[in-house]
Parts: sequence; C-alpha cells; structure tokens
Amino acid sequence: MRCFFVLLGALLMSATPAAAKEDATGWTLVIHGGAGIIERDRVTPEQEVAVRTGMNAALDAGTAVLKQGGSAMDAVEAAIRVLEDDPNFNAGRGAVYTWDGRNELDASIMDGRTRDAGAVAGVGVVRHPISLARAVMEHSPHVMLSGKGAEEFAREQKLEIVPPGWFGTERRREQLDRLRGNDKLSWFDIDLKYGTVGAVARDAQGHVAAATSTGGLTGKRWDRIGDSPIIGAGTYADDRACAVSATGAGEYFIREGVAHEICARVRFTGETLKQAADAVMAEVKDLGGTGGVILTGPTGEMAWSFNTPGMYRAKVSADTPRIVEMYEEE
Repeated sequence: MRCFFVLLGALLMSATPAAAKEDATGWTLVIHGGAGIIERDRVTPEQEVAVRTGMNAALDAGTAVLKQGGSAMDAVEAAIRVLEDDPNFNAGRGAVYTWDGRNELDASIMDGRTRDAGAVAGVGVVRHPISLARAVMEHSPHVMLSGKGAEEFAREQKLEIVPPGWFGTERRREQLDRLRGNDKLSWFDIDLKYGTVGAVARDAQGHVAAATSTGGLTGKRWDRIGDSPIIGAGTYADDRACAVSATGAGEYFIREGVAHEICARVRFTGETLKQAADAVMAEVKDLGGTGGVILTGPTGEMAWSFNTPGMYRAKVSADTPRIVEMYEEE
C-alpha cells in the first residue's frame, strides 16, 4: 500500500508543471484609447506613430501581468496606468481642461469574479485615478468617491499625489482656448473624438475585469460627470457574462446603461459578445449618441463595437498575436 501512495505522489508531482502551464494559457487583453472622427486625413503620421506606440506600451504592461499568471484586475490596472501617463490620450497626463481651466479626472474598475467595484470622479491631484478607484474598492466600504473627499482618501492610502498642473499640456490648453473663442464650436468639434481609455481582460484562471479612465470633455462645466466612473454605464465586469469598457457621449451611455446592458444580453439571451455589443450600440445611436465599447469574456472571446469613423483599439491573447487599429476600415 505504501508503494501505491509513493507512486501516486510521484505521478501528481510530475503532472503539476504541465497543469500549471495549462492554467497559464487562455488569457486575453483588449484596450481602447477613445473613439470618434479618427480618419487618415485628419491624423498626422507623427500622431499615428505616437498613438500606436502608446497602445503597444499598454498592451505590453497588461500582457506582462497575464503571462505570469497574474489577475485580470492587475492587468487592466497596469494597462490603464500606462495610458494615464501618456499625453496622447485624454486620461491622467494629457487630460482635457474644464471651462474653468482645471483637469478633472474620473475612473472606475470592476472585478468580474466578485462584482466588487470602485470609482472616483472629479479628482485633480492623483497621478493614477485608476489606482485610486481600485483603492476605493479594496479599502473603503464605498463604490464611488468624488472631489476633495476622494483626494483625501488617496492621501490616506499613500497614492502618488502630483501638482494639478502636472496633467495639463499645451495642446489641451489650445483646445480650450479655441472652444472659448468660438461659440459655434462644441467640445466634440474640438477633440474630434472621445478620449477615454479602457481595458478589459481575462486571466488564466478564467476571471474577467474591466477598467476605464478619462479626463472628460473639453470645456465641461458644473462638475459634469460622464459614464466612465459609473458602474454599469462605462464599466462592468461579471464572470457570468463578460467585461466591458466604454468610450463615447457619456450622457447617452448612462441613459442606456451600456456596459451592464451588454453583459445582461450575453448572460440571458446567449448572444455573442459582438452581437450584444452591436445591438446595444445601435440603441445608443438611436438615442443620438456615438462611441464604442471593448469586451472580453470568461471563454476567451474578444470583441469591440463602435459607431464612429474610428476607434483606438487593440487586443492580444495567449493564443493570438496582437492587433492595434485606429481606423474604421482596418
């Protein structure tokens, strides 16, 4: 009998490396950097290189986590932090200005395993709002904090605090000046796109997560808050369905409950991620809104859907090479 258990133990030990290797496969990562009027004749070669470089860097950060068997939550946070530091995107450094000349940042994150979530709105001194959103989820009894209270909580959590001027860039200031100087322009005319950034991932354990971060709209007033920090509108993750991050005209995405609506369709109707996303984005368009979404699911499915001329988007998985795209026709 003793020989039997010795032999059984040896067999289990020899199987462990193979099992671990198998568990490290199946991960996925999808990111976006905004949707809008993104057309070849409107984007300079230098801008295109900068955007594609930033998207690749974000993929690298998230992929490094997932390849080591890390969690989907860690992967989406890592990817978003890279984009928050890149002035080519409207999140963190490079965020647009409000009408009053401030940078007000919003972010949210959700764990599909537990459906825990955290969000922040209207913060102006936290270098990585996405990390603050995660801290709200993990270290507070709340889901969303805003403004000065959120910043006070960030200091208590010892997150990196920067001067308010750290986020601004000359290009964003020029956009605000143009808007202020021409009452016929809207915030969308200035940006030509919604610059929100987002990431969704599935880890090797089959869990999904979603995260979204934004600087909002150029010239926004009255402490306006869009869909990005709102769980169920701009961000949602559920292991029973999928993970979604959105970018677009926030007021419409809030009214439609876009991210949750997509997950509900997947969960209750059996639609594919693409089918559910296309259906919900069509409803957004019927309301008068534009934008896009990225998705991944616990089976490893990946998708995106947008109703604008382009969207900064990229994806990669353990089994497929990365794709980085900007224009509708790609």
